[in-house]
Amino acid sequence: MTVPRSALASILVLLAAACGGNKVLVPPRLDLRPYGKLGLVTFTVENAKGSLHQFATERFAEEMLAAQPGIEVLELGPLDSELDAARAQQLGKERGVAAVFAGHLKVTNPTAGGGIAGLVTPHLEATVRVDLSVRLLSAESGGTVWRSSAWATQKVGQVSLVGGELNFAARDPKTAYGPLVNRIVNLVAQDMWATWQKR
Repeated sequence: MTVPRSALASILVLLAAACGGNKVLVPPRLDLRPYGKLGLVTFTVENAKGSLHQFATERFAEEMLAAQPGIEVLELGPLDSELDAARAQQLGKERGVAAVFAGHLKVTNPTAGGGIAGLVTPHLEATVRVDLSVRLLSAESGGTVWRSSAWATQKVGQVSLVGGELNFAARDPKTAYGPLVNRIVNLVAQDMWATWQKR
């Protein structure tokens, strides 16, 4: 059984109180509350097609909201060009956000095994490495105020090879590559969580 991180945080608070206060709660390195409303652009993806980047974007939004309840995230969808300083400032004016998150997934080193599903599309189980880099741009200045990256490898199922690229178009993304995405999103978002440290 998997315990949600928000529930885990509550359990840790109770345990710390029961232990007589031997630990102190350290605020997150990245405090999102002062920004008010935040924008989140759908992550881009390299060397893959399908729904991997949308799924990772949704998980990142969930992680932000769980780490710092009370913040507001406006999901802006995909952009037709890379998020740069000028575009961040434009989104700030048009959508009323104080800062914008953008992320990029890169899929590398696929080693595949599997067979033919149906008559045309090869169905694969692939061991892949996925790198995720996320940055937060100020909508006022356009400057980068935070950046984090992580990577993980895992065997994922329900992928196919289309035009030389892996296609992550699973009917159930959570089952097919949920553990991989959860791992890299948790690593990237660590700065948003308050942590307990010994005095």
